Amino acid sequence: MKPPETLAHVRAYEGGAAWLTRLPDIFDQCVENWNLTKIGATYGGSNVSFAVPVERDGDAAVLKIQLPSPESEHEAAALSIWDGDGAIRLLAHDRARCALLLERCEPGDYLADASDVDPLTVVSDLLPRLWKPAAAPFTRLADAATLWAQEMPEAWQKAGQPCERYLVDAAIDYLTELGKSQRESVLLHQDLHGHNIISAERNAWLAIDPKPLVGERAFSIAPLVRSFEFGHRKEATLYRLDRLSDELGLDRDRALGWTVAQTMAWSFDGGYVATHHQTVRWLLGRSS
Repeated sequence: MKPPETLAHVRAYEGGAAWLTRLPDIFDQCVENWNLTKIGATYGGSNVSFAVPVERDGDAAVLKIQLPSPESEHEAAALSIWDGDGAIRLLAHDRARCALLLERCEPGDYLADASDVDPLTVVSDLLPRLWKPAAAPFTRLADAATLWAQEMPEAWQKAGQPCERYLVDAAIDYLTELGKSQRESVLLHQDLHGHNIISAERNAWLAIDPKPLVGERAFSIAPLVRSFEFGHRKEATLYRLDRLSDELGLDRDRALGWTVAQTMAWSFDGGYVATHHQTVRWLLGRSS
C-alpha cells in the first residue's frame, strides 16, 4: 500500500510526514489484526485520513486510519455513544494506531450531491438524534471557544491578514460571550456539512467524521449554515440559519454567533478562506 497523493498535503501538518511514513505499516497491522480481506480502492473524499473498503468475516466494512489530532481524537467514543442512531456504526477501534473499522454505507452518496431530497429536511431529522447526553472524554465547547479566541489573531497574522480585522474581532467577541453562557450540553458533530452526511440502506442518511465536542445545541448548525454546497449566496445562507433555527427550536442569535465564531476560527487554513470570510460578512450584515 502506498499513501495516496490526496494525502500529500498532510506533510505540512505537525507529525504529518512521520505519519505518512508509518501509514503502510499501520495498514498492514490492521489488516492482519482484524483479518481483513477484499480490500478495495482508497476513498478519495478524505483529507486527513486513509479510508478503504474492506471485508471482515464476509461482512462489508471500511478501514479508516486517522492522522492523530485533537479534533479526531475522540471520534470512536462519539460513534460508540450514537451506536448507529443517526451516524455510521463503529465496529472496532485500535486506539494505539488511530484506526477504526466502520460500517460500510451503500450507496454512500453525499447529501451535498443529492438532487432528489431537501437537504435541510434531512438535517432537521438527523441532528436531534445526535444530541445525546455526554461529558468526558470530549472537549467542551466553552474550552474550544477560549482556545479559538486566543489563537485567532495570530492565525490571521500568519495567514497574511486575508480579511478585514473587524471579522476577527467580531468572532472573538462572540467566542467570549457565548463561551461563558453555555446552555444545556449535548454531544455535537462540529463538522456536519453536506459531504459528511452519506446515503445508506439501513437509514436514508447517516453522519460520518464527527470531530466531536460537548456543548449547546445552537452551535451544531454552524457548519450547515456555511455549507456553500447548498448555495453560496447571502439569501441562501440566511435562509439556512432561519429555517434550521426555527425547525430545531434553536436561539437564532446564538446560532448566528456560533457560526461566525467557528467559521472564522477555521478560516485561515484550507482551501475555502475567501468563501468562509464572505459568509461571515453576510451574517454580520456587512456585505450584499
